Amino acid sequence: MDFIDYYKILELDKNASTDDIKKAYRKLARKHHPDLNPNDATAKKKFQEINEANEVLSDPEKRKKYDKYGKDWKNAEHFENAEKQQQQYGGFQGQQGGAESFGEHDFSDFFSSMFGGAGGGRSGGQAKYRGQDFNAELHLDLKDVYTTHKQTLTVNGKSIRLTIPAGVENGQTIKIAGHGSEGVNGGPNGDLYITFSVTNHTKFKRDGNNLYSTVDLNLYTAVLGGEIMIDTFDGKVKLNIKPETPNGTKVKLKGNGFPVYKKEGEFGDLFITYQLTTPTNLTEKEKELFTELSKLNKNGN
Repeated sequence: MDFIDYYKILELDKNASTDDIKKAYRKLARKHHPDLNPNDATAKKKFQEINEANEVLSDPEKRKKYDKYGKDWKNAEHFENAEKQQQQYGGFQGQQGGAESFGEHDFSDFFSSMFGGAGGGRSGGQAKYRGQDFNAELHLDLKDVYTTHKQTLTVNGKSIRLTIPAGVENGQTIKIAGHGSEGVNGGPNGDLYITFSVTNHTKFKRDGNNLYSTVDLNLYTAVLGGEIMIDTFDGKVKLNIKPETPNGTKVKLKGNGFPVYKKEGEFGDLFITYQLTTPTNLTEKEKELFTELSKLNKNGN
């Protein structure tokens, strides 16, 4: 198998920090993502290499093995065990009562048994190795995760039809079993881990399953009371305003928040904060009326 320089793929040197690796992966993954480069085989291959490099270098244990063993890093444990065994048996020099040593043929048999070779008659069969896990980042808008929907992803050259449940959160990671790298010698496949990057371009602030919004309320309605129409995430509703509603008043609209993840029909709440607005471009008559109100207030009426 040809050596793959994961550091070169992520445009990093071997002294790169964990944060450097994360930043480099996100930058390059966005640049070469198949969704942004349709029908571009080169970008598709590059995206696969970037995912593979990030999978190894972002894991401290895997990175340590890769730095030491290069292309054979997956077999690091077996190399280390073999080295220990070699040191152990190699240390047996001639002892009283007869010498015990390994010749070239014996070591050949020994390593065949360790690595599943067929030589020497001591082979235990080829060892099975689990495939690598893959990591991918899926970018979505907040509106996309308000309802359950399907998307087709291309990971390592394979198309995966994925159902994204409503209510997933920014930074949430899900596992798709068996969609990682293929196992070696009949070993199990690795898994695919997808992390959601959810961007909010709405006027609502999301906190878990609850939504928050600020609504302008004109002075006349705040003082006298009345009705207003406000936006929820999926439509408009009518609200009754009580007379003499103060600025900053908060109201809760139960069940008008965000869907609860994997709980069909359950929603959080929507919290509305009223923000009073001052009337502008007053007519002369309106100014006279406000002046009269001001005088009445000074007189204590």
